[in-house]
Parts: sequence; C-alpha cells; structure tokens
Amino acid sequence: MRIDKLLANTGYGSRKEVKLLLKAGAVKVNEVIVKDAKKHVDPNSDHVTVHGVPVEYREYIYLMMNKPQGVLSATEDHHQKTVIDLLELDYAQFEPFPVGRLDKDTEGLLLITNDGQLAHQLLSPKKHVPKTYFAVINSEVTEADSAAFRQGVELDDGYLTKPAELNILKSGPTSDIELTITEGKFHQVKRMFEAVGKRVLYLKRISMGTLYLDEELELGEYRELTPEELKMLQSGQEVY
Repeated sequence: MRIDKLLANTGYGSRKEVKLLLKAGAVKVNEVIVKDAKKHVDPNSDHVTVHGVPVEYREYIYLMMNKPQGVLSATEDHHQKTVIDLLELDYAQFEPFPVGRLDKDTEGLLLITNDGQLAHQLLSPKKHVPKTYFAVINSEVTEADSAAFRQGVELDDGYLTKPAELNILKSGPTSDIELTITEGKFHQVKRMFEAVGKRVLYLKRISMGTLYLDEELELGEYRELTPEELKMLQSGQEVY
C-alpha cells in the first residue's frame, strides 16, 4: 500500500495534506524518514510514525446508523443527501457503503462498512438473513394477515414471498406490528401489506441478522460496532 493512502485512511488528512506531512519530514517508516508519497509499505509489518506517534492502520470500518427519513441509502447522489454524507471525514475516507437499502422514508438500522465480503454474506439470498421491521399500518391487522404472511403473499408483480413472521403489537383503526422477513425485494414490506389491502404509514428496521438497533442512537447518529456485535455478524450462521 502507498504511504499516502495509508496515512489518508488513518485520519491524517487528504492526500494533499499527507504530502505536506511527508515533505516536512514528519513521517518515518521503520525509523527512516520517508518523503516519497508513492513509497509502498506493509501496514502489518512496517512501523510507521507521524511526528513520532505510531500509526494504527485499519482496513475495515463497521458502523451502525439509525437512518433518518429523507436520506438516501446510497454512497452519492447529485441532488439528495445520502447516509454517507452524514459521516465524519474520519469514516467517509474509508469509502464505506450501506449494506442493503432502506427506502428514503424508512428509518432505523443500517449497517455501513467497506467490508465487501461481510456485505455479500449478509445480503446473499442463500443465507436467509432475517430482517425485522416495526411498522404502523393504516387499518386493523388481523390473525388472518399473520397466517397469510406465514404462507407467503403474492406481490403486485406476481412474486410469491417467502414465509414471514408477523407479530401484532396493537390492533385497531391503526395497528402496530413487527414483521420479520428473510429476503429483500424492492419495497417489500410495503408491498406485502398492499397485497392484503393495507398500507404502511411508518416503517423502521430494528434488526438485521444478529445486529439490533441501539435505541440510544438518535436519528442520524451512528457508532462503531462493538467487538461482540461484529463477531456475531461475521459468524455467518444460517438462521433457516
């Protein structure tokens, strides 16, 4: 890895700012001053310091965000704010991406990382990773709806969904529910309720696999995963 990229990825500024550090003789590799931005180093074996302080290299970042409404689950957009726009530069410089998507008007748990292997593991249809949502529905949700979801419902394009678990928390003129699905079709939760003649008024994802939304995170806030959370996600255990 080039020394300028390593330093930029560990929070020492932009490539331009890193070049100034190098030019000033502030960077040493194995106790030897390095000024060439193109010099290659091995972050796992070379000892790199800036102004005498050891550089701790990180290859991957893993962030849990409580996504707010009105923000796109994308890396960039020319017209609208994305979840990456909410990150501080210290994290954004790792070029992370959201794992899966939440609709613009959907809130809740979103994993953001630059670990493509973990993302593939969580999104692969073969893994059947469960995702649980809390939703407010515009009318009474019944046990008949729960039974239909357990069998799978036909969406507007003819697709028959995999069995899903619908838990009715409050039923009435509007209903509170939790729904667990193991796939991620476009607007799936909304379309499943449309299939039984109902409409989603509010939607929030509360879990993905073994990862649960930290309720202390305000909308738009994020934090790094704990070692325990990351270990569970990486275990790759199939649930179904």
